[in-house]
Amino acid sequence: MFSAFFINRPKFALVISIVLTMAGMLSIAMLPVTEYPAISPPNIVVAGVYPGASAEVVEATVGTPIEDAVNGVEDMIYMSSKSANDGSYSLTVTFKVGADVDMALVRVQNRV
Repeated sequence: MFSAFFINRPKFALVISIVLTMAGMLSIAMLPVTEYPAISPPNIVVAGVYPGASAEVVEATVGTPIEDAVNGVEDMIYMSSKSANDGSYSLTVTFKVGADVDMALVRVQNRV
């Protein structure tokens, strides 16, 4: 019975088909697409303390040797370090997205 309605009115069926096709095209065009999703790369932090030392001394005696040792670890993108006047030092090593964090941690530990 329902199909007989459209069989007897082919122009109406054609109009409905065109409207549905256009609505589908419009809705596909309006779908949000994220080209660069928010993915944070894995990080490993190496920390050290040299009590009573200034930031310059910490950088020279703690920071530089650690940075030289860690430099070149597989899948590393970049690293940044911070020395403070309270004798603390931290090195943040950033790896490629998708890198195995556990293996990266082992590689960094082996070099330090």
